[in-house]
Amino acid sequence: MQFKSHARSLALVLSLVLVAGCSSRGGTQDGSMDGTNGGAAGTGVSGTGQVSGTGTGTNGDRAGQQADGRIPEVRIIYFDFDRDNIRSEFESVLVAHARYLRSNGNARVVLQGHTDERGTREYNMALGERRANSVKRFLEVQGVSPSQLEVVSYGEERPAVRGHNDAAYDQNRRVVFAY
Repeated sequence: MQFKSHARSLALVLSLVLVAGCSSRGGTQDGSMDGTNGGAAGTGVSGTGQVSGTGTGTNGDRAGQQADGRIPEVRIIYFDFDRDNIRSEFESVLVAHARYLRSNGNARVVLQGHTDERGTREYNMALGERRANSVKRFLEVQGVSPSQLEVVSYGEERPAVRGHNDAAYDQNRRVVFAY
C-alpha cells in the first residue's frame, strides 16, 4: 500500500517536472524556437531527416492544427532506437492533438505503438506499448480525458516501410494517431 502512494507521488512529481520543463524554454509565442512557426521551413522533420508531414496548417497554424477545428494533419511521431521518450521536435504535434481533443470531447483516438524489426516479438510488443503510453501520459498532462485515449501496440507486426536498413527502421519506430 505504501508503495502505491510513493508511485503516485513520483508520477505526480514527474508530470510536474515535465510541464515545468516544457514551459520554461525560450522561443516565440507560437512555440517554435526559430521563428518559423513550427519547424524547418514549415515541415515536421524528425531528427532522422525523415519528413513526418506538414508542420503547419493551411493558415499557418501550429503543428497542423486547422483553424476550423479539424484533426491535426501530422498524425505520426517518431522515436529513437530502443527508446520510449518523446523527442522535443514532436512536442508541438502532441500539443496540437491535445488541443483538438480538449476542444472535441466526443473525439476518440487510438495511439498505435510500433517498433522496427530488431528485438524479439515480445520485447517489441512491450516497447510499442511503452511508446504509446508515453504519448498518452503527455496528452493527459495537457488536460485530455483518459476516456478519449486508447493504447494499442503492434510491435514490429505492421511496418510502415519494409527493409533492413536504418532508413526503414527510422520510419517504423513510431506512434500513429488513429482517429
